Amino acid sequence: MVRLAKYLFIFCFVLFSCDTDENAIVTDNQNENFIISGVDISSFPEIEKANPIFYNENGEEDDFLNILKNNGVNTVRLRLWVNPENEHSSFEEVKVFSDRLKEKDFKIWLTLHYSDTWADPGKQETPAQWQNLNFEQLKDSVENYTKLVVSEIQPEYIQIGNEINSGFLFPYGNIEENFDHFFELLQTASNTIRQNASDTQIMIHYAGYYGANLFCNKINALDYDIIGLSYYPKWHGKSLESLENMLLNLSNTFDKKIVIAETAYPFTLDWNDWTNNIIGVEEQLILPDFPATPQGQKEFINTIKTMASNFENGIGFCYWGAELIAWNGNQSSEGSPWENQALFDFENKALPVLKEFEME
Repeated sequence: MVRLAKYLFIFCFVLFSCDTDENAIVTDNQNENFIISGVDISSFPEIEKANPIFYNENGEEDDFLNILKNNGVNTVRLRLWVNPENEHSSFEEVKVFSDRLKEKDFKIWLTLHYSDTWADPGKQETPAQWQNLNFEQLKDSVENYTKLVVSEIQPEYIQIGNEINSGFLFPYGNIEENFDHFFELLQTASNTIRQNASDTQIMIHYAGYYGANLFCNKINALDYDIIGLSYYPKWHGKSLESLENMLLNLSNTFDKKIVIAETAYPFTLDWNDWTNNIIGVEEQLILPDFPATPQGQKEFINTIKTMASNFENGIGFCYWGAELIAWNGNQSSEGSPWENQALFDFENKALPVLKEFEME
């Protein structure tokens, strides 16, 4: 009887061990393609000039980039403007910052706005020096500029435009007015990247999720690798179930990798300067699940991360405005509209949400 019990124990132990190993393999396979744990810190070169002091989660003074790296961030997203009004987000600044980031083994993700300023679904302004060109000349400018960027910076990932739901490089690239011109401009950029940086992954970036499948269907003939979606509850709705359904729809319909290219969430509704914040009232939150607290911020990003890794083509996520503390002083009316959504609190200490950037 004792011997039988002994064998039964051994059998159960072996069976349990096999189950455990099998589950571990499944977990590894699920995360195998989930490779981007990113932050957009495009304003950091400007913020750094104010000499802010940052602290890690233990309250110890530390280098900003080291804190990110030590918490699992592996990719940095940077916006690029053609001829901005100052040096910020210019080619020169982005090139220098990219070289510095590469020295710390961050992967580089460029978002080419093809504009001198912010580009989004409501604003796609052609760079000033390109505005009087005919269409063929504009295509040449796109080709030359794109070639310069990829040849000099050699990013791992590159977006053709930023949140191009309505097109880019208006008026020629306005989808509603002339889809053919819009698509030709996309093709010009895509072909240039393939010819000059064959290892760089090409991303098309869509704001929100509603209509993303229709948009991707329209550009289905384009040569690109990744579908990027922005998701902010304030602008794109509070239904995480609808977001998840669209991610699954895109994954099942298109042979593309998929990433949450922009997201963020507040850790408080308070302010740390006199600049109006973009998020400031409870109506903009997903309640009661995700309150504006450090834990609520952490849980929101955990949910986004989990959602983005739970389907075959999901490859990662990126947090926008990670660096946007109130760097211009706590009485500035021209400071940060995002300090309550940064990854550092009002004392510049790393928030718990940073732990979500570790790849499991």
